Amino acid sequence: MQQNGVAMSATPNAPTNDQPIADFSQCHAGILRKLDALAELPALLAPAARAREIAEQSLAFFREAIVEHHEDEERELFPAVLASAAAGAERERVQGLVQRLTEEHRALERLWKQLEGDLKKVAKGQSFALDTAGLEALVAQYRSHACFEEAEFLPLAQAILGRNDNHLAALGLALHMRHTPVPVAGYV
Repeated sequence: MQQNGVAMSATPNAPTNDQPIADFSQCHAGILRKLDALAELPALLAPAARAREIAEQSLAFFREAIVEHHEDEERELFPAVLASAAAGAERERVQGLVQRLTEEHRALERLWKQLEGDLKKVAKGQSFALDTAGLEALVAQYRSHACFEEAEFLPLAQAILGRNDNHLAALGLALHMRHTPVPVAGYV
């Protein structure tokens, strides 16, 4: 092929007849650049494997621990504290705290649902796209939720339920019963 009277190669970087040794050298330089990139692969595989592992563990953890924890609080702890709170200001305070904490549980669970599909793909190594802003929001909001509950609700719950040892024992038994598998007849 000719362009403006100059012979042009049909393919870029194709060897020319006037500098064949230089062409081999350029080819080697290109090969070495690609091999340098390939040499980076082992260092990149470890973080990718760790990302899959964290995603997989997080999926199981949220399903098995966090959701169950919210259920324990909402079905056992919150009702026990409400039932034992003194009528008036104390019960109103507990009701406000319980409402706030329950609303936070739902908000955290909604955030999780938005992330869950991406995390499943990451866990399978199918994708590394992730809503990082959503993930950061989930972590920050859960930290805030846990700190508030630790600072405000749990000390109040301890004070209220601690007035009567039977109330603490009943809560402990209820939690134990929720987490004890029911034996199936014939399989004891």
